[in-house]
Amino acid sequence: MGQIRKLAGQTAIYGVSSILGRALNYLLVPYYTSFFTAGEYGVVTDLYAYVAFLNVIYTFGLETTYFRFSTKEKDQSYFNQVQSIILLIALVVSGVLIISATPIVDFLGYSGQERFVYWFAAIMAIDSIVAIPFAKLRLEGKAKRFAFIRLFNIGLNIGLNLFFFWEVKWPDYAPFKLYDPSVGVGYVFISNLIANGFYLLLLGDVLFKYRFEWLSQNLKKIFKYALPLVFTGLAAVTNEMLSRAILKFRLPDGFYQGLSNLDALGVFGACYKLSIFMVLSIQAFRYAAEPFFFSKAEDKNSPQLFSRVMHGYVVFAAILLFAVVINLDILGLLFLRQEVYREGLDVVPYLLLGGLFLGVFYNLSVWYKLTDNTKWAAYISITGAIITFFGNWFLIPVYGYMGSAYVTAFSYLVMMVFSFFMGQKYFPIPYQIVKGSLYIVVLFILSVGIYKYSPLEGVLSLLVNNSILMVLVLATLKIENVNISQILKR
Repeated sequence: MGQIRKLAGQTAIYGVSSILGRALNYLLVPYYTSFFTAGEYGVVTDLYAYVAFLNVIYTFGLETTYFRFSTKEKDQSYFNQVQSIILLIALVVSGVLIISATPIVDFLGYSGQERFVYWFAAIMAIDSIVAIPFAKLRLEGKAKRFAFIRLFNIGLNIGLNLFFFWEVKWPDYAPFKLYDPSVGVGYVFISNLIANGFYLLLLGDVLFKYRFEWLSQNLKKIFKYALPLVFTGLAAVTNEMLSRAILKFRLPDGFYQGLSNLDALGVFGACYKLSIFMVLSIQAFRYAAEPFFFSKAEDKNSPQLFSRVMHGYVVFAAILLFAVVINLDILGLLFLRQEVYREGLDVVPYLLLGGLFLGVFYNLSVWYKLTDNTKWAAYISITGAIITFFGNWFLIPVYGYMGSAYVTAFSYLVMMVFSFFMGQKYFPIPYQIVKGSLYIVVLFILSVGIYKYSPLEGVLSLLVNNSILMVLVLATLKIENVNISQILKR
């Protein structure tokens, strides 16, 4: 239990920073949706979808690679070697993007906006350069510093957005007349770039210790381990982002009455944000769990330990899904300020379910990371990406963005099941399959039933639904034999 409490403590710190940070950042959604048209928000959704793909290329699977070899061989030189590779990739990829800016914006339908490409080339370069320093903080257990820097970045980004768009939102009270309509949503990207620049300052001591190293004897095993993770990352981003990247191309004109395809993308992108609650749980868990799994790899009791970790995650994620779905109408009113955005709320339960399956998949990933079988991660993720591509290609013209939501859940389900069966072959772990599956199935069906068919509205709905949630939480604590008073004493 001590080891799990330690993991829970680390997860809590990462989780609080992630949840608080994303919650603060998420306050920008009602801010944006109150004055951006759906089409303008569609531009933000569209460009950040492509950024997600490129970020995989920039980091090249080297965070996990750094964890693996630094813990396995106890060799600190891997920080310098991996960081050197990252720097070269950032230089090359950003250079290519800048040179190709005009054809890129012409293809995306944003002709004359080459500056978007320039800004994003710098944003992604900085993100990649600080990725390994952040990984070093995680490996050293410096969760508090990690959390502080992340929160500072998010807070600064929010402040800059408020600063640049103040004149649009509250023109009579704007102290500075700085807003340029020709830049428009570009201020979102400028804010991101400036905030990212401060990463370099806040991680300056870690970066200052870096020395360029290029040891050829280590490169082969680094790339052998990392390359499958690149394909895994690309496939994972395909699963998450492809729907937003191709929706405006595959959606028939006039599919949603009164909305252009870019408007529909804006609606889908805004509603997708409500799945952030599941994403946060995954992110917090991954930050803490990845170094934890590697550090416990040689423990003879690690299979039982990993099983308990998995079950705890499944129970928590299933209850989280239930909590969000039963409060979806209220959340929609709070965060999606214009009614047009709330038309897409039905996608959220399926996106949350997909996120839950993805979290289980990441939990299962311990087997291929610890056995150096990262090629299987690529095979599994590519399978999911193929499902995502063809599913979106054929279902978007028929079901619109609901088709994308269905495909997201199904794709992650297939990846989860695939990884489970392969993992039991290479690194058997006694997972509580039946019990965990019951939590997921029962709570998903119950939450969707309450959301879709409850006759209650307004405050009465809020009170009754959350009373059900509290009863559910107490019943779960009883079933799982969790003693809250003992945990608090510790």
